[in-house]
Amino acid sequence: MHMQQQDRILLTGAAGFIGSYMLGYLNRQGFEHIFLVDDFSRQDKLPNYNGKKFVATIPRDHLFEWLANPENHVDYVFHLGARTDTTEFDYTIHERLNVQYSQRIWEYCTLRKIPLVYASSAATYGNGEYGYRDDHEVVSQLKPLNPYGVSKNEFDRWALSQSSTPPFWAGLKFFNVYGPNEYHKGRMASVVLHAFGQIRDTGKVKLFRSHRPDFKNGEQLRDFIHVEDVVKVCCWLMQQQPASGLYNVGTGVARSFNDQVKAIFHALELQPHIEYIDTPEDIREKYQYFTEADMHKLRDAGYTAPFKSLEEGVTGYVSDFLRTHAYY
Repeated sequence: MHMQQQDRILLTGAAGFIGSYMLGYLNRQGFEHIFLVDDFSRQDKLPNYNGKKFVATIPRDHLFEWLANPENHVDYVFHLGARTDTTEFDYTIHERLNVQYSQRIWEYCTLRKIPLVYASSAATYGNGEYGYRDDHEVVSQLKPLNPYGVSKNEFDRWALSQSSTPPFWAGLKFFNVYGPNEYHKGRMASVVLHAFGQIRDTGKVKLFRSHRPDFKNGEQLRDFIHVEDVVKVCCWLMQQQPASGLYNVGTGVARSFNDQVKAIFHALELQPHIEYIDTPEDIREKYQYFTEADMHKLRDAGYTAPFKSLEEGVTGYVSDFLRTHAYY
C-alpha cells in the first residue's frame, strides 16, 4: 500500500521543527492533501508552514472532534507532535500531550485501519546503561533521565503491549536532530543554531564543560542527524511498511560537540574559537555524555540511503538557511 498523491495525510506537530520540514518534503514529492495539527496560536511558528500546500489547519485540542465527523477521513497519520521540552519537569503535561494524546491517535488508527508513524525519542535510552538498540525486549528496563523521555518510553511500552494495533505502525527514536525550521525552539534548539548565533554576535562559541573525568571538554558525543534524513526515513517506512515496531533514527556514528562547532566555523570560513562553561545545575545530573544509534534494524528492513555526514549537514544548514534565515 503506497502513498498516492491524492491520499489524505494527517500530520501532527506540523508547525514545529520536524513536522514543518516534513510538510515541505511531502509538498516536494507532490503531496498536497495534508491536514495540519498543532497549537497554531504561536506566531513564532508561522513561517514554518507559511506558503506551503495543505488542506486545513486543525487546532491540537480539536483534533478528535474533527476526526469524529464522518466526513473527515484520512489515509495515513504522521504523529510528530509532542511536548518536547526536556527542562519541563511537570510530568502531568508530558503525560497528557505525549502519552494520552498519542493513545487516542493510536486507537483511532487501529479502529479505522490507518497506518501510523509516530515520533518516539532517543531520550528514552537515558544514560545508555542498556545500550542504544531498538530492541523491544529492553524497553521496559530503560531509565530515561527526564519527564519528557519517561513519557516517550511510556507510550512505546503501551504500544508494544497492545493486542489491537494499526495495520502498520512505527515508533521512531529520533536522535539529535538539527536543521532548518527550528528557529522557534529557544533553549531546545540544536547546538548548531545556538552556536551560529554566538559566532555571529561574539565570534566565539560556548560549550558545556565536561563534569566527568573520562570525557574532555566538548568531547561529549551525540548521534547528530539532519532533519532531511529523519523525514526521508519517516516516509520510507510509511511507503514500504516493513515489520511494525520501534526503529532508531540516527546516523549510527557518534560525533563530538567540538566536531560540530568546528564544522560551523569551517562553513563560515573562520578559525574555531571555543570556550567551555559549566553545565547548568538543573540539567547537569540528567546530561547524556554519549548517544549512538544502533541502525541495524532499519538497515535490515531494507533502508539503504546514506545519511548526511556531520560536515555535509552542518555546511548546508549554515550556508543555505542560517545565513539567510530561510525556511525549508
